[in-house]
Amino acid sequence: MALVWLGLLALLLAALYSTTARRMVAQWASDEDYNHGFVVPPFSAWLVWQERERLKRLPILPSAWGLLALAGGMLIYLVGSVGAELFLQRSSMVLVLAALALLFLGKAWLQALTFPLAFLVFAVPLPAVLRNVIAFPLQLFAAQTATFCLSGAGVPVLREGNVIVLAQTTLEVADACSGIRSLQALLALAAVFAYMTQRRPWKRLVLFLSAIPIAIAANAFRVSGTGFLAHFYGLEAAQGFYHSLAGYLMFGVAFVGLLVSGTLLNRLAPDPNESWKATAAPDSSAVAEATS
Repeated sequence: MALVWLGLLALLLAALYSTTARRMVAQWASDEDYNHGFVVPPFSAWLVWQERERLKRLPILPSAWGLLALAGGMLIYLVGSVGAELFLQRSSMVLVLAALALLFLGKAWLQALTFPLAFLVFAVPLPAVLRNVIAFPLQLFAAQTATFCLSGAGVPVLREGNVIVLAQTTLEVADACSGIRSLQALLALAAVFAYMTQRRPWKRLVLFLSAIPIAIAANAFRVSGTGFLAHFYGLEAAQGFYHSLAGYLMFGVAFVGLLVSGTLLNRLAPDPNESWKATAAPDSSAVAEATS
């Protein structure tokens, strides 16, 4: 009977969210800032698959608290539908999935599935208002950094807001060059990297947050490189293929910065188990030498 009710509820929710999910997938396809949305759900499912052996050992203890969480998710969806707020409608899907896990499987399962479920948030596009609030300061910072680097190299430059005026051309740090696309992608990558390489919650949080300044700095220097190309080789050299290539290269540099941050974090605050292994290894070798 539990499986029957679960099947019926799944059908109802699928019918309820079909339009919302279809429009969100369409935005993934049309908006370059959210192309990574296609990767997020399959990767989240892969994370669950990786934990399948541990999940099998967990007891199935359905919790009535799941009904309260499910009601909260439905309320958020209703508010989003009435107010025509797509972000609320879409994000409510994540809460509903968590509520179903708690309702039919129990607290232990919900705790084990917390990260795969929370990771789905990266697939939900930000509301336009919030995105603009984030993007415009990033545009100004990138323009300021590029101006500083260019003037420091002796290149005559003038900045007016997010517009960089050079001797032979003018560059505008547009919305697409704000770096919000690489910021979102690097945050998703940092979340996975921190989850798979760190055990302490505070270290995971620090490593995850370190992706923010890394992504912002990488994009600012990418804009600076575009300014140098435009000044010395013309505007054509700073556009098209070279502009796209610079974006990929800077994302690679940002990922290397993330790896370096993780390494430094492990060196400055090593895990107790790792430090125990490090001290235990010399002792065991010493004993082997003594006995030989």
